[in-house]
Amino acid sequence: MDIDQESFLQENQENINNILRPFQKELNRGQRLADFLKQCLRCLGRDDFLQLEELLNSKIAQNVEDEDTLSKCGPLFQTLREYAGEQVEKYRFAFIEDLSRLAEEAELPIEIDFPRFTILKGIEGEIDFSKRTTSINKKVLKSIDPRRIVTAALRWKKQLYDGPFDPQTFVDGLYATYTKINKQEDAAPGHPVGIQQFYLEYVISLQSKAFFINMDKSKFRGYSLEQFGVDLWRYFEAGIGGTSDGMMLQLRPGRNNSLWLIDSDGERRQITGISFQERAI
Repeated sequence: MDIDQESFLQENQENINNILRPFQKELNRGQRLADFLKQCLRCLGRDDFLQLEELLNSKIAQNVEDEDTLSKCGPLFQTLREYAGEQVEKYRFAFIEDLSRLAEEAELPIEIDFPRFTILKGIEGEIDFSKRTTSINKKVLKSIDPRRIVTAALRWKKQLYDGPFDPQTFVDGLYATYTKINKQEDAAPGHPVGIQQFYLEYVISLQSKAFFINMDKSKFRGYSLEQFGVDLWRYFEAGIGGTSDGMMLQLRPGRNNSLWLIDSDGERRQITGISFQERAI
């Protein structure tokens, strides 16, 4: 093949590609619109009003309505939006009633501000109807079944609240870690310690001697941030008045290098520092 022949073929390949690209682009766009309408049909076939509402309020639904050849979809979509919205609202009320009833039967104190809910301090969830998921403390449950939500919440309660807890031992342990860090840094009594550094040192203080001899992960005692927050709240709620030495725990709010914990008011806040002060007489 000579150079002129090769150039001729390449040039005409490019010419055909230039014609094909906009045509293929238009075909692809049409296929997306057709696939969208098929999705709507499937939702209608199984009365999946949750997904239907999401589809009809999407950008592609507007694209369908703007298409000249699909102009009849506009009034039809509006009728279906009204239907799906009414069904979702009915479902939402039934869902809240079922979730409240099942939580009460399980003796879980629940507060629902849909789509969010709280069960005890430190257990927070959010329901996403469109994705059929519920997140509890950022762990995703692939369900919006109230029974499964309550079951998952009970597991969190067992993990965070049902273990042994002595507020005096807890705060004395915190103070021991605080004192150790202050001595290492030659800081004055009452000086705040960064909460991230403190959390690391405190978790280390919880490990057994066997762990430091053989640091196998099976010997490591985990202590989650959720557990730390809940234990702080249980200490504050106990109202014991401080450490055995009469020192008062103080948490310092802020944003830089912070951790989300629960303060003495039971509110989840960003905490940057921790300190102990002598109890005022």
